[in-house]
Amino acid sequence: MNRKTQICFVVGTLIIGLVASTLNAQKSSGYHLVDTIQVGGEGGWDALTVDSDAHRLYVSHATHVVVIDTTTDKVVGDIPNTNGVHDIAIADRHKRGFTSNGRDNSVTIFDTATLKATGTVTTGKNPDIMVYDPVSDRVFVFNGGSNDATVIDAAKGTVAGTIAVGGSRSLP
Repeated sequence: MNRKTQICFVVGTLIIGLVASTLNAQKSSGYHLVDTIQVGGEGGWDALTVDSDAHRLYVSHATHVVVIDTTTDKVVGDIPNTNGVHDIAIADRHKRGFTSNGRDNSVTIFDTATLKATGTVTTGKNPDIMVYDPVSDRVFVFNGGSNDATVIDAAKGTVAGTIAVGGSRSLP
């Protein structure tokens, strides 16, 4: 074998080994595709939120949130006018949901039974990830553009305060 043939043989062997290793790792993970749910529509998606009590999956989808029944795997609703939606938080005890609308610097509050908007709260710049804390009964909205967190009283649907968190979400 000449040198070029030897290099091609080594590279080919490495590629075959890598593919075989990847396929073997996928097989041994135990994960496999069971079903596909067609969401449709324009734009990308960001976060998924599961409400296991209501058997719902909330999918942020650019300017709206698609709601899927996890029992039937069917789309059962839509929450519109959530411009640049990133995340969804659910406060079960109040039957309320919250969406972080990054392009509008706001949070939409919606009724989890009807999926209709019931209010809007102004946040810091580019609200992104959010979490509902049932102990404090607050929704914490982390605003990537203003490096702070807006704290919402889940019962009242009003801003309870703002926390400066500093730093930057940008990577070097």
